[in-house]
Amino acid sequence: MANTPYMNSTATQQATIPTHKVLKNTYMLLGLTLLFSAFTAFVAIVIGMGQMAAFGCMLGGFAMLFVVNKTADSGKGIGMIFIFTGLMGASIGPMLSHYLSMANGPQIVFQALAGTALIFFTLSGYVLTTRKDFSFMGGFLMVGLVIAVIASIANIFLGIPALSLAVSSAIVLIMSGLILFDTSRIINGGETNYIRATLSLYLNVFNIFVHLLSILGVMSDD
Repeated sequence: MANTPYMNSTATQQATIPTHKVLKNTYMLLGLTLLFSAFTAFVAIVIGMGQMAAFGCMLGGFAMLFVVNKTADSGKGIGMIFIFTGLMGASIGPMLSHYLSMANGPQIVFQALAGTALIFFTLSGYVLTTRKDFSFMGGFLMVGLVIAVIASIANIFLGIPALSLAVSSAIVLIMSGLILFDTSRIINGGETNYIRATLSLYLNVFNIFVHLLSILGVMSDD
């Protein structure tokens, strides 16, 4: 029996329902995990967490990346992603304490937060409105990220301020591109697991904030 226009329309609507659900759940979980990260960062500031403890939290966060990906298809994934984002939030507590202790520190932190929010909502809104497919950017962004990470590791030993600024700027651009890429994947059905989608977008937002903070700190007169 031939498909009628009504049947085709119904099939299209049914096919888009899972995508809408993934998108809704992703943004809801992303908001909650970002709030939880902010809370654990605040706790780390209040208790005066040291650099070694923060480094331990970051290592724990990296380990949890694998756990979140492994459990993303089960209910355990929700708890695991909160543990991951909590550790990542706590890991930047000492860095936030450093900036907040500066004369214009609160302003720098606020500017980094506002800039991160502006980048995320602008780029996500653009993809949601245009529904363009940015999957072609994947390979380019991954290569750029690898180069930026290598340069960042090299600069630990070189200690060149200009290179640090260049790496932070590059990472902000790459993560901005990944927001386009990851949001596009959700809309076009490339990512159907909202826990993994949240993890990707969280890492984009987290890295944009951290490196915007670094850029603004370097550019500050104080």
